[in-house]
Amino acid sequence: MAKAAPAEQLKLLELQGLDAKLKSLANRRRALDTDPRITDLQSALSVANGELGAAKVAVHDAEAELKRAEADVEQVASRIERDEARLNSGTGLSKDLVALQKDIASLNKRRSDLEDVELEVLERLDLLRAKQAAQQLIVDNIQGSFGGIRAELDEALAKVDAEAREVRSKRAEFAASLDSGLLAVYEKTLAKRGVGAARLFHGTSEASGMKLSPGDLAEIKAAAEDDIVFCPDSGAILVRSAEWNAPSPTG
Repeated sequence: MAKAAPAEQLKLLELQGLDAKLKSLANRRRALDTDPRITDLQSALSVANGELGAAKVAVHDAEAELKRAEADVEQVASRIERDEARLNSGTGLSKDLVALQKDIASLNKRRSDLEDVELEVLERLDLLRAKQAAQQLIVDNIQGSFGGIRAELDEALAKVDAEAREVRSKRAEFAASLDSGLLAVYEKTLAKRGVGAARLFHGTSEASGMKLSPGDLAEIKAAAEDDIVFCPDSGAILVRSAEWNAPSPTG
């Protein structure tokens, strides 16, 4: 059985306190890293960006459609201008001039129809641009909220990290002052059990929170003061104080 002076074993409680603090800080950091607000905003931003992308595509398509409509109107207008110039010149056979007049009338009807199409596309484009602008505002608002929360979390994380560095430094300094053999047993137990040491107080293991059986207490009582004993339930080192086997005041 491994041994260490009772006074050295008592020091394990302070070391365990530091390790418990480090574990608490690690849990706090994990909670900050997985803040549900970030997850929710990331999901919302993904949806909003998808809808913004669709709105941009719709605007792009409508702008291309408007260019085609404008080109069609311009093409017909140019042809009307040429035909009117020929008609106004008065040159040519009478039947040709009559046919030209009919052609101009047909082209004017065509231009009117194309201008109606152009107007419809322009009106639709205005609506699509307004929708894109509204969706961009939604994305900007989500990004603003995300940035605010991210800054808040980063500040909290920085504080946690700073405190953890301080505790680790204190732990390293304190651990260096312990009996090396006892420290090795503690570190192995901590790695395996999650708790390295706990107090045995009034017959109860503070590692498991359970009162030890009479048989287990008898074994511990038979052990020498410098023997390192373990909790039968949690496996942690049990540190015995002077009143470890005394009846609980409330029990």
